[in-house]
Amino acid sequence: MRKVVIGTAAVSMALSMAACGKAGDKKDDSGSSSSGGTKASIGLLLPDNTQTRYEQFDRPLFEAKVKALCSDCSVQYANANADAAKQAQQVSSMITKGVKVIVISAQDSAAIKSSIQTAVNKGIKVVAYDRLAQGPVSAYISFDNVKVGELQGQALLTSLGSKATKSSKVVMINGDDADPNAAQFKKGAHQALDGKVNIAYEQSGLWKDTVAAQKMSAAITQLGAKNIAGVYSANDSMAGGIANTLKGAGIAGIPLTGQDAELAAIQRILAGSQSSTVYKAYKPEAEGAATLAVDLAQGKSISSLATTTLTSGSGDKVPSQLLTPVSVTKDNIKDTVVKDGLYTVQQICTSAYAKACAAAGLK
Repeated sequence: MRKVVIGTAAVSMALSMAACGKAGDKKDDSGSSSSGGTKASIGLLLPDNTQTRYEQFDRPLFEAKVKALCSDCSVQYANANADAAKQAQQVSSMITKGVKVIVISAQDSAAIKSSIQTAVNKGIKVVAYDRLAQGPVSAYISFDNVKVGELQGQALLTSLGSKATKSSKVVMINGDDADPNAAQFKKGAHQALDGKVNIAYEQSGLWKDTVAAQKMSAAITQLGAKNIAGVYSANDSMAGGIANTLKGAGIAGIPLTGQDAELAAIQRILAGSQSSTVYKAYKPEAEGAATLAVDLAQGKSISSLATTTLTSGSGDKVPSQLLTPVSVTKDNIKDTVVKDGLYTVQQICTSAYAKACAAAGLK
């Protein structure tokens, strides 16, 4: 019997040592992962397909950076398709798959709170990406969203020029109220516009071009086509729907803002149906999120990356990394989105925009 007990103990000890010796699980005295890297699975959850940026830029840039930082790490990806309930299910799926970190751009920042809490209870770190989700997230990376709104508002005033008076009627189509970024854009825009123009009509466009188009049509009916001096659109997708409505109503030559520097928006700016957008460089944001995720997966400190603190809608104080946005008009397309390699001149200057490109000096 004594020999059996000793043999069992030896097997147990060997199994324990083997478990502790798995690649990537070795820790130093500080609790950080060893320099050899950590084999880990990272979940990336993006909110929708309606904005072209997520599939075209954010996802591939994020995945490439994770692979560059941690060759043994893998990325599990899912898109909510603008469905908050679906995104909650995707968080549950990531928990089941055993990811170490979830990077999430919340479709609904409040609704996702309980899912984030469940993930954290399971020992998973959560990074809020682009939108500050509620709950105990470990880090947040985005742009200074109040500044984005200020840039939009100021660009609208600049385009209005001498027509920027307290009696000039401006239509304001904001983003989705479920997105905390929308409130920050709105705050910044109001800081720039209030007292300088008359915001005569203000509604939410839900980040959808079709909804924004409907709201613009209602504004035209209410205010009269000849009485609208300019339009604030919180992003480029909605601006596309608004531009179509303005064209259908015979309204031309008035400023229309946007955000995200979508290719179609850059082309509209060249053609004159949109006056400005805001460029939030996708690469530093996606790569910054990947760096945060890998460091958290490896147990490293993120204090040198997340250098400021923001308070979320749930009252949680979140270490944050905020990047700087840039206003884009016809005058600086070449020095922003082209210079950074977001788009080539060939991509922008298709045959339909060749004349406008030549006039803007894009060659």
